[in-house]
Amino acid sequence: MTVRIRKYSWQLAPGHIRDIRQKVFVEEQRVPPELEWDDTDEIADHFLAVMPDNTPAGVARLFSTLSETGHVGRMAILPEFRGRGIGEALLQHLIAESAGQYQELKLSAQQHAVPFYQRAGFHICSEAYDDAGIPHLDMRCLAPALIAQQPGGNRPRPMLLGTDTQPWLFDSENSMLELMDSMVGQAGQRLWLYDRVLDHDRYDRYRFRELISSLARRHRLSEVRLLIHDDQPLIKRRHQLVELMRRLPSRIELRLVNGDYPHEDQPFLIADREGVVYRHDFTTPSGFAGFSDSGRVKLLAENFQRMWDAGRQSLELRELPL
Repeated sequence: MTVRIRKYSWQLAPGHIRDIRQKVFVEEQRVPPELEWDDTDEIADHFLAVMPDNTPAGVARLFSTLSETGHVGRMAILPEFRGRGIGEALLQHLIAESAGQYQELKLSAQQHAVPFYQRAGFHICSEAYDDAGIPHLDMRCLAPALIAQQPGGNRPRPMLLGTDTQPWLFDSENSMLELMDSMVGQAGQRLWLYDRVLDHDRYDRYRFRELISSLARRHRLSEVRLLIHDDQPLIKRRHQLVELMRRLPSRIELRLVNGDYPHEDQPFLIADREGVVYRHDFTTPSGFAGFSDSGRVKLLAENFQRMWDAGRQSLELRELPL
């Protein structure tokens, strides 16, 4: 079905946008009017989905409070137009619109709509909570640019850890970082990272540090292991992961590879028992990511464990002042 998406500021938005939200949220879902209409409307871009005969069918809004994060909200399709793929088309349009603007998309999903957003590349990032009497969960997409490049329908749940069975190939730094962040952001307990060095441009980014911090603090069994060959760049220049490690020593640990024992020539990151980001060599951002690749993860985890057991701690890092 052909559906057209039109974009407006709140000041120039047609009355259809307010009418659809009034009918779906206030009248159908019993959201209090004082919660539905807020100041965010003034700063948001508003999108109206219309049918070929120009009949309004659905709405959504997109806004940003931080330069790298876009927020999707107020998605609503009129009852008579549901089940026709209009919501999917509208959400894909928002993702494409965001691809050049934001590194991350967030939204608050009604619990029953979680699978709808998962099909578009979003994953859950909170516990369930109540909003206007309706159960919600926070969701995010950490790779809108990559999701926007994918043909619709080829991946049932793109980048969903434990579900997306098709590999993602990458040959650029940006693509690799988006895949890596998407993987780390979904790890529930275990994250093991093996590389030559903890490159500052790659691993000393604010978002990566926050994802690692969230994982490490999630529960007492969280385990982040960093296995590298060379710690000198970390000694010469402060690194956020090192500072985080020294604040959470029971959850995050770093060891140096023992060169006298066999070691891998390809760097990798593994998340829980399903996810892997694998590079072909230490020098180039080229490789693949698998979000449901338990067989490969098992083999890499065994190799990592052998290198880890033979490794040693960095005495110089331990002596650095906080």
